[in-house]
Amino acid sequence: MVSIIVAIADNSAIGRNNQLLWHITEDLKYFKRVTGGHTVIMGRKTWESIGRPLPNRRNIVISRSLAGNPAKEVSGIEIFPSIEAVLKTTSNSDEEIFIIGGGEIYRQAFPLANRLYLTLVHTTIEDADTFFPTIDYSQWREIFRESHQHKQGEKFEYPFEFVVLER
Repeated sequence: MVSIIVAIADNSAIGRNNQLLWHITEDLKYFKRVTGGHTVIMGRKTWESIGRPLPNRRNIVISRSLAGNPAKEVSGIEIFPSIEAVLKTTSNSDEEIFIIGGGEIYRQAFPLANRLYLTLVHTTIEDADTFFPTIDYSQWREIFRESHQHKQGEKFEYPFEFVVLER
């Protein structure tokens, strides 16, 4: 099962200068809960922005330049040259694996994904430089939705929803 987990703005923006566009504590907790105990796959730039292996997960970095270079090996991560190479090693498993970014890795993995874990952040980010692929909702069925609107005492920048879609 290939799943994508991503937080996206109303205009499909997901990043700027290799950084997230917001800091929503509830979203970070959701990400940790959903991906914990699973394999997470990320691109080199996402790996560099995180700067460490995510705990309680198998961390895989996709990078043609790092793959096969022993000098670039870091404890706690595995490096593969492509998503296809990773999927060959996980094809006999029932495990749900998570694509966690960035933009190019999402674009490559999108046609392979069976499930999307979306955090829909209700704002438009005009100066973003990274966007999520366009979702044709007619190809997906919603299996979960949880809305978070501004309420007294809650602290988050924008209203958002957790939505899970399956093909």
